[in-house]
Amino acid sequence: MKPTTKLRELLNRDQLTVAPFVMNGLLARIAESVGFEAVYMTGSGTSAEKGFPDVGMLTMTEMVMSAKYIVNAVDIPVICDADTGYGNALNVRRTVREYESAGVAGIHIEDQVFPKKCGFFEGKQVIPMEEHVQKIKAALDARRDPDFVIIARCDAYAVNGWEDTVVRCKAYRDAGADMIFVDGIKSMEDLKIYATDLNDMPRLYNGDLVATQDVDALGYKLMICGSTPWLIYKQVKEAYEELRDKGRVDPSRYATRFDVAGLLGLDDIYELEKRYGAQ
Repeated sequence: MKPTTKLRELLNRDQLTVAPFVMNGLLARIAESVGFEAVYMTGSGTSAEKGFPDVGMLTMTEMVMSAKYIVNAVDIPVICDADTGYGNALNVRRTVREYESAGVAGIHIEDQVFPKKCGFFEGKQVIPMEEHVQKIKAALDARRDPDFVIIARCDAYAVNGWEDTVVRCKAYRDAGADMIFVDGIKSMEDLKIYATDLNDMPRLYNGDLVATQDVDALGYKLMICGSTPWLIYKQVKEAYEELRDKGRVDPSRYATRFDVAGLLGLDDIYELEKRYGAQ
């Protein structure tokens, strides 16, 4: 089954699909190995992996290349951050085609100005609603696979308030977006209002305010979460501090190189070497 069709089936279930944040093939493999049915290529994490804050410094080409590695690493659907679509409605057309060609199952496109900022950072701005409506229409027209999921992300809450957010989300859904994603949700109250005021459309929640079970109970279809970049920062920083201060990192912190290599398919490589006589 195509990854796009798999994702459609997941989103059509009467339960929440949880897609952990990943930013490379290794993390995607780990997520798949513990049983997750989809993963989410985080824009903030991908930027961090390249050494940048999430303020629109990466190009579409760099993001798509990262997505290709993740897609090739797993057999589960990959959902990707496509930022603003990297320009106007015409740029959005190419963005959709590139992500689709990479094997991605779905993307979200936000209504921020280009270049964007992380949805939780100060200083972000949004484009006029009608301009983003046209971007959504362009995205839908550009996809070759009708199962490729187009998610309309709205960043207006922190900029223009909740009333404008609701109006925008309804317009994006009316334009044909498969799902709505309000970013910048900061409290359980926000999460409940989001569920109540937009209860007639499929919704995505980004965050870790509450357990996935609680988000499921509110009727959300997709939750992207895990805060992987911030988890890695804390754990690796502590290990480096231990190395600096004590001269050695406690071996109990580590898996083995064979644990990781096994996850990444080392045994399959050995079998292929035997089959083809390669050394």
